[in-house]
Amino acid sequence: MFEIAPILAPVAALAVLVLVASLKVLNEYERAVLFRLGRLIQPKGPGLIIVIPVIDRMVRVGMRVLTMDVPNQDVITRDNVSIQVNAVVYFRVVDPVKAINEVEDYLYATSQLAQTTLRSVCGGVELDDLLAHRDKVNQDIKALLDTQTEEWGIAVQSVELKHIDLPQEMQRAMAKQAEAERERRAKVISAEGEFQAADKLAQAASIIASHPEALQLRYLQTIREMASESKSTVLPIPLDLLRGLLPKG
Repeated sequence: MFEIAPILAPVAALAVLVLVASLKVLNEYERAVLFRLGRLIQPKGPGLIIVIPVIDRMVRVGMRVLTMDVPNQDVITRDNVSIQVNAVVYFRVVDPVKAINEVEDYLYATSQLAQTTLRSVCGGVELDDLLAHRDKVNQDIKALLDTQTEEWGIAVQSVELKHIDLPQEMQRAMAKQAEAERERRAKVISAEGEFQAADKLAQAASIIASHPEALQLRYLQTIREMASESKSTVLPIPLDLLRGLLPKG
């Protein structure tokens, strides 16, 4: 009895240590992909799980949305303009088994695929479409990227272009184009104003021609405005007197 007790104590302590080491706690946003003797078993979590030491190997996989920054990519657009484009990709793991078993490093693989997809899509559109229809380009990149990452158990939430770096020559050309467009609009607006003013003057002349007394009233109104704005004396001359001085016809 006394000889067995010293042996049971270390064994019990070792069993307790093994049990403690076997207990793993996973957060709500984590899943555990287990390999038992090299064979894949069903993922576990969240909460408290048991991982048998030496026999089981556990890989933690986060299920939250990840943000990946795509560095600057040199792109030549369809109209042969050299630009630099960067973007940000939002994605999450929806199948942890595929994310671990189908690809060696899903983060690195997604990053490289995002870079090549960004260059491919941006290189297939013209610069004006890339600047004016950025939302459509984002959707095209997202659709193409999501289709390819679906086999890895990854769902792409969205893709956003952050910055488009244009060469200095193109920036100056676009500035000249915008300036010329604004000058064209200004001339068109000025011409429309002249046309409207001439139309109104023609209508006023027609009214005065049919009502000659309107010209007399306008003449007196003008004299009153001149007298109120100037300190000099304004002497009105009757229009009938001026009409008599003018040649007939």
